[in-house]
Amino acid sequence: MDSQRHIARHVRPIPKSGIRDFFEVVQNMTDVISLGIGEPDFDTPWNIREAAIYSLEQGRTHYTSNLGAPALRNAIAKYVGKHFDIAYDPQTEVIVTVGVSEAIDLALRALLNPGDEVLYHEPCYVSYSPSIVLSHGVPVPVATRAADQFRVTAKAIAQKITPKSRVLMLNFPTNPTGGTQTREELAKIAKLCVKHDLVVLSDEIYSELTYDGAEHVSIATLPGMRERTVFLHGFSKAFAMTGFRIGYACAPAPLTDAMMKIHQYGILCAASTAQDAALEALENGAPAVDAMRGKYQARRNFIVRSLNDLGLECLLPMGAFYAFPNITSTGLSSREFSLGLLKKKKVAVVPGSAFGASGEGFVRCSYATSLDEIKIAMKRMGEFCRELKGNGA
Repeated sequence: MDSQRHIARHVRPIPKSGIRDFFEVVQNMTDVISLGIGEPDFDTPWNIREAAIYSLEQGRTHYTSNLGAPALRNAIAKYVGKHFDIAYDPQTEVIVTVGVSEAIDLALRALLNPGDEVLYHEPCYVSYSPSIVLSHGVPVPVATRAADQFRVTAKAIAQKITPKSRVLMLNFPTNPTGGTQTREELAKIAKLCVKHDLVVLSDEIYSELTYDGAEHVSIATLPGMRERTVFLHGFSKAFAMTGFRIGYACAPAPLTDAMMKIHQYGILCAASTAQDAALEALENGAPAVDAMRGKYQARRNFIVRSLNDLGLECLLPMGAFYAFPNITSTGLSSREFSLGLLKKKKVAVVPGSAFGASGEGFVRCSYATSLDEIKIAMKRMGEFCRELKGNGA
């Protein structure tokens, strides 16, 4: 039997993750310093782990509500209200998911009809375009530029809107660029969404990780936007809880209910132990987040200064934990640079092309690793760049 022939047509052309595909190479090497995968190097704070242990010891291993444990939904609504100034009803407007990735999938599947177009700014997280395709939508990337600090503009979005446009996806702070957005530009984007009746999926997973007093504004707080926004957030980044796979979405009740229908048949509920850990994170995790943010900022300052000293022009990111240097001065493509650096100097970075066509010419360097390792990585990267110049590259 030709198994390939039986694979759904919309699944066949989807590429594997450009990040995971690249790190298959890394897995077969030793002594590599990784500035690659976007995962905090910190262990989950002890009080959060202890809450998970206690949950197991108390036998809290049963199903919760499809929407999530009521205590956690109440805590999420309280947290979002306090930190983002958005009020949601925990009974009908909050759903707990298996990471933000599931929340994105649920929202897209609940909103899209075949052929509907979804706009999103690029470079972007690798799952956005495939998630749209898997929901039978049409991905429409909107390129951002370093000259604009990788902020998407209302003007650029407007140029891509068609009668088939249905959803706009936003991610600020942004993976992979660390870019943030201004209140003024968000207000222009909000007016555009109201005018063209677009629903916004606002992925704010990195919102706690902003630096130098940068203001984080959720588009859901702007006039006319709460009723057309799905607010997406989770615990992986700020609370260093990637392995717990716990996230959530907040939205008007009709949207949440539609997402819940898909969630209950495909997942049923997020793991109860992870939900208990998440509750502890929201109630008592702030000091650990503050401490981690301080260390990220020190690393950011060092790595950006080092990259610029090497002649790899790099903006100072105002959020997340990624630097996104321009490597075109080396004469190599993003993938050539990344593979060369990995094979010759055992430093792993991610080709910018993994994040969309507009990421070509850049590489993503995660500073979610120790400062000592970052210092070694920058030294090796300097050696690599000098050797390229010596070879006439």
